[in-house]
Amino acid sequence: MKRLLFVVIAVLAFLSVVVAPAGARTPFVKPFMGWSSWSLESSTRAGYGTSWLNESHIRDAASAMASKLKSAGYTYVNIDSGWNASQSWVFHTDVNGIPDPDPTRFPSGIPALASYVHSLGLKLGLYAVTGLEKEVYDKNAPILGTSCRAQDIAYRPLTPSNGWGGNWKVDFTNPCAQKYYDSIVARFASWGVDFVKVDGTTADNVADIAAWSAAIDHSRRPMWLTASAWPVPRSIGAALAPYANGVRVDTDIECYCETVSTWDSSVKARWADLPGWLGVFGPQYRPDLDSMPISNNTGSGIQDGISDVERQSVMTFWSMASSPLYVGGDIYFLDASAVSILTNPEVIAVDHAGTYPTRVRGGDLQVWKKRAPDGRWYAAVYNLGATPADITVDLGIPGARPVRDLVARKDLGRFRGSWTAAAVPPHGSRLVRIG
Repeated sequence: MKRLLFVVIAVLAFLSVVVAPAGARTPFVKPFMGWSSWSLESSTRAGYGTSWLNESHIRDAASAMASKLKSAGYTYVNIDSGWNASQSWVFHTDVNGIPDPDPTRFPSGIPALASYVHSLGLKLGLYAVTGLEKEVYDKNAPILGTSCRAQDIAYRPLTPSNGWGGNWKVDFTNPCAQKYYDSIVARFASWGVDFVKVDGTTADNVADIAAWSAAIDHSRRPMWLTASAWPVPRSIGAALAPYANGVRVDTDIECYCETVSTWDSSVKARWADLPGWLGVFGPQYRPDLDSMPISNNTGSGIQDGISDVERQSVMTFWSMASSPLYVGGDIYFLDASAVSILTNPEVIAVDHAGTYPTRVRGGDLQVWKKRAPDGRWYAAVYNLGATPADITVDLGIPGARPVRDLVARKDLGRFRGSWTAAAVPPHGSRLVRIG
């Protein structure tokens, strides 16, 4: 009898491990850090654009990250749109409707690439989109592990879905729909994928993100899940919180020009857009401000398109937001200034504090503050105007308090009542810890 009881307990313990909890998702506490390929794919500079994406360039990016950024915590090598598309930008899937790598771009396949990335102590990410690919629908692909085919899981009447309207809406009342997503993520897991960005998320796609989340749970492989669009509608932010680890809260950072970005094309919009998202997120739900154009301003390769002063303001703003920190640009040509900005441990610690800021003052001379779990306060000031300016911060804490400049990594002294950042340059910033 005791033996039988032991067997029953063992079986129950085993099931508790292999059966994924309903509605759960892989928990992540810290925002991820890494790099994304899209900034280079979006550029019009010679040698870049959509044809840039290939196995050799991803290996180069991984090698550069391992040697220059990994020690500071940057680990995710994220392949964006096009990995399963031809050079003519025609997307394709296998016989079961599962995305497969383009053989011209990735002749060794994703498993070999993942193995190389993992050998460097890094992680690999892939790109996907919401909705059912029309190519999968048209060939009526059989869904693995079921008697269903792709057309069985398409919502009727056929309804365009995702940000481009390029895919068909999925009927999630059909259990085979979840099985289809399970088959995709199981394949990703077998390849060694650690991250999935699901793009084109609209107000009609919450169920898609939930399905991707459940599929990750069912795969039993931890993967960071980002819900992406330009931006995701704020109206569904709370609904996505149980499923996504992060959500895009702003438009593309890229200028779609010969540089990665420019200050006016997209960068400065973040200061106006982030406040509307504050308070939407749970404790493990990260506002994704898109990639940081901090890579290369000197020598060969594509240029960031923003100055060193502006690059530091980007790093400071992303860190105050506890946004994922990932580079957009050709990190193979990473310059010394970018390395210094990206790897400052005191600024990264602000990002990993995991709390969200409050905008104390708007306009051109902005003040933002946030409190870390250890009780310490951080304050950031930003000059969005055209001339240097002094910006004063109300410390908000009784008595004289020490203030430390986290970018310069030096103590500024003790201040009572307020502290003033002197002569902040146009588009510049200061970041301090109080106490």
